[in-house]
Amino acid sequence: MSLRALRTLHAIARHGSFARAGEAVGLTQSAVSLQVKALEEEFGAELFDRSRRLPRLTEAGRIVLEQSAEVLALYDRIAPALGDEHSLAGRLRLGAIQTALSGVLPEALAALHQAHPRVRVHVSAGMSADLARQVVDGTLDAAVTTEPVQPHPAGLVWTPLYSDGFWLIAPPGHEGRETRALLRDLPFIRFDSQAWAGRVIERELRRQHLDIREEMVLDSQEVILRMVAMGLGVAVIPISDKACANLTLTRVRFGDPPLTRRVVLLERRDRCGGRLAAALAQAVTEIAQPAPAL
Repeated sequence: MSLRALRTLHAIARHGSFARAGEAVGLTQSAVSLQVKALEEEFGAELFDRSRRLPRLTEAGRIVLEQSAEVLALYDRIAPALGDEHSLAGRLRLGAIQTALSGVLPEALAALHQAHPRVRVHVSAGMSADLARQVVDGTLDAAVTTEPVQPHPAGLVWTPLYSDGFWLIAPPGHEGRETRALLRDLPFIRFDSQAWAGRVIERELRRQHLDIREEMVLDSQEVILRMVAMGLGVAVIPISDKACANLTLTRVRFGDPPLTRRVVLLERRDRCGGRLAAALAQAVTEIAQPAPAL
């Protein structure tokens, strides 16, 4: 029995087709079909109903999928178990929100690699809600996201990493102006409300009855900052005090009282406590700490 074939089986179930599963695991569609055929010969049962346009798991396929999840999880824990007390080894499939990827995460990953060179971290980007679902279904081992808000998938636990404040960002030259005036007079560049942070911003705008003139809806904090820097409008974004202090833009704390959000490491409740995730959480926490005052 091939572990790679079992991973391919899980990819088909997750992505809904042989072609998309092949893209996810780096195989051609014909290679995916061959791996499925090998598993069917191994277990003596058809795993997919091929009479439909898209393959659907048979009852035997569902049993193999459920039982093999434990096999794969046990295998993935072998490498970390071989590491000694001071040197970890293994693979961590990590998801992360864009603000973490453009903020503390690269430096934290570099520190983790320096301390534990045998650790491999596979990183993918996404919105918090999507990453949470991937942690639940086992596609990811952990994810750096905003603290889950209701409703959120069941079976998750999270470790706080750091906090961001929400700031109204405007082009230079608007220092001293109030939030209401800036939002009234300048075009508004909205942080995508599909993201959890975007929903927090939207609720606060409504709660304060703040009038806006929306021009753009973007999901990249880096792009939003560039748009504001070019004088194309104002925006509200979550950003750390440390990063905010380095901006050359007009900055006003947003919310009454000022809003904050916690960034956390999400894990499944039945798989939490892994040494790799704990080492990553420690690295992120240390990098995110503000520099001591001189």
